[in-house]
Amino acid sequence: MKRLKLFPKFFLYTLGIMLFIVAVSHGLIYLLAPRMQLSLSTQDDIVVSINQVKFVTEAVTKALPISLGCSLLISVVCSLLFSKVIADPIKRISASTERMMELDQGASCSVCSRDEIGTLAQNVNDLYSNLLSTIRHLEQEKNTVRDMERAKVDFLRAASHELKTPVTALNATLENMILGVGKYQDYATYLPECKEMVEQLAGMIHEILETSKLSTIMEQPKPVDISDLLAELCEPYQMIAAAYQISFSLDLPEKFPALLPVGPFSKVVSNILANAVAYTETGKSVSVCIDGHSLVVENECTPIPDNEIHRLFEPFYRPDFSRSSESGGNGLGLYIVDTLLTSMDVSYSFVPMESPPGMCFTIQL
Repeated sequence: MKRLKLFPKFFLYTLGIMLFIVAVSHGLIYLLAPRMQLSLSTQDDIVVSINQVKFVTEAVTKALPISLGCSLLISVVCSLLFSKVIADPIKRISASTERMMELDQGASCSVCSRDEIGTLAQNVNDLYSNLLSTIRHLEQEKNTVRDMERAKVDFLRAASHELKTPVTALNATLENMILGVGKYQDYATYLPECKEMVEQLAGMIHEILETSKLSTIMEQPKPVDISDLLAELCEPYQMIAAAYQISFSLDLPEKFPALLPVGPFSKVVSNILANAVAYTETGKSVSVCIDGHSLVVENECTPIPDNEIHRLFEPFYRPDFSRSSESGGNGLGLYIVDTLLTSMDVSYSFVPMESPPGMCFTIQL
């Protein structure tokens, strides 16, 4: 019996119980019926006595095969129907779970009743739905971790390449000074240059270390007035713009409350403002304003081609028209902006403007 499938097992159990009841009931009838008192009356109220034991025994004996046959047929039919009703939902659940084992996205158990079997089917559906959701979440986490690892590798490669040039130049200068080659014998001239190279390397290493921490260290958001914060952040860049005869306009509402991590957001805005001022020519303008729920920073400059814009957010990338690293640009500004805004789950856009020609950076607050 343990090796039988569900339907024949239900059928045999049910049929056995039915036959047991039929056998017991017919046995009782066969044994007890002859012991019953029996009397017959005629129309003239004449009581006729007969041999009741013999009479009842013959009647029961004649009726018993027919009764047993009918009872057996009824038992088989009822057992089949009962077994089918019980086994079919379980077989459907089993077939659905086999599809679920293969992670079929469309697999589900049909819920046709509100009894325990229907509850079981619903519980299996809920369990499978949670399993698929967990798998999707794990896949997203895996892709995120993979992208982060790839970004770290790319960043380290770019950093190594970026540091290689000044280190090679410094090493060549020092070696020529040690060997006393030509003009490098003038220590008073080249020692300060070596010191500048060392300071440049120290600054780049500091920026690289700070940048490597951006994705792992994030402040908790807290309430802040964007208007007050932007006014404070824009003040030094207004002074720089005035020194280079650049018009710097600031249009902010009196109050603009928001929930943001102040440190990372300030770093983002500072990098954007630094780029805006640095790449704006004398006599042109930079503007900062709040438009609806967006922070907009615009500066007049030569618009950047669309095929170059996405590369600006790569570490250490500097387009042909940008400043070299020797003049101050390290190619990490917009990379830091992208990393921080992605960590904060804040959307942004950086697009060229037609009138006046320039670039527009928009952050959705």
